[in-house]
Amino acid sequence: MTNKKTLVIGGSENPARYSNMAIRLLRQNGVDVVSVAKRKGRVLDVEIETEFPKSKNIHTVTMYLGAQRQPEYYNPIVELKPKRVIFNPGAENDELAGILENNGIEAIEACTLVMLNTGQF
Repeated sequence: MTNKKTLVIGGSENPARYSNMAIRLLRQNGVDVVSVAKRKGRVLDVEIETEFPKSKNIHTVTMYLGAQRQPEYYNPIVELKPKRVIFNPGAENDELAGILENNGIEAIEACTLVMLNTGQF
């Protein structure tokens, strides 16, 4: 798999959370991962930060926050210029998807875990 550096929004240290499972599976597949959330933490070798990353080499953003908690991330995501944003189940957001598409960023409603497990990531 090509290393598609991924930003996980809504990362969690709780192993029962899908964002945690995604970080683990991404790392198992050799993908570089950064994560941002309201609380700092750590999953494997990935630090969950509270400040949005400044890096400009993010290929994929995978969203694990509900639409009501996403607006503060609209501009930072657009400025990051990722190739795509994956809206995992429960994170779908037509408003943000429209903004992304208008800025040349692919918006996908899918499950990162399924994509990884089926070779579609």
